[in-house]
Amino acid sequence: MVKDLLKNGEEKMKSVISSTKKAFAGIRTGRANPSLLDRIHVDYYGTQTPLTQMANISAPEARLLLIQPWDKSVIKSVEKAIQTSDLGLVPNNDGSVIRIAIPQLTEERRKELVKVMKREAEERRVAVRNVRRDLNDEAKSMEKAGDISEDELRRALDDIQELTNDYIAKIDELAEQKEQEILEV
Repeated sequence: MVKDLLKNGEEKMKSVISSTKKAFAGIRTGRANPSLLDRIHVDYYGTQTPLTQMANISAPEARLLLIQPWDKSVIKSVEKAIQTSDLGLVPNNDGSVIRIAIPQLTEERRKELVKVMKREAEERRVAVRNVRRDLNDEAKSMEKAGDISEDELRRALDDIQELTNDYIAKIDELAEQKEQEILEV
């Protein structure tokens, strides 16, 4: 029973880690990365469609993103979606592809991005702690119901805390890597 509880908790914490990686991928660094555009949605015949589902996105150079929409008629919509996003990128359209030159980040902008990244990391740490709280509550209710003994409860709580510490350390490690990537000139 306790093993199932821990396994379930670990699955939830793994999903927090994957959402952390996704969130960090969307934070711009000075380098061109196709995942920067993952959050962009384009108005495609009245439907908000993710850009990644309607175009080929590549980074042929360190500071250039190339977007090739499969349907050339949506180029204007794609361009508009990029301009209205919070990424601060300026698309150049030549009729068949869109090029985005990734500007060098200023020191001030780098510091802002680090703050955004740290906020994201803290939200993910809180999510892991919430999973811990739910697991602890579940373990305590199992003990109240007589399904596990007091000693098993203590061991379960220790295991849950150890699991939590591991996943918070993983988030901290991802945050550290992303901070170095952002501050790299």
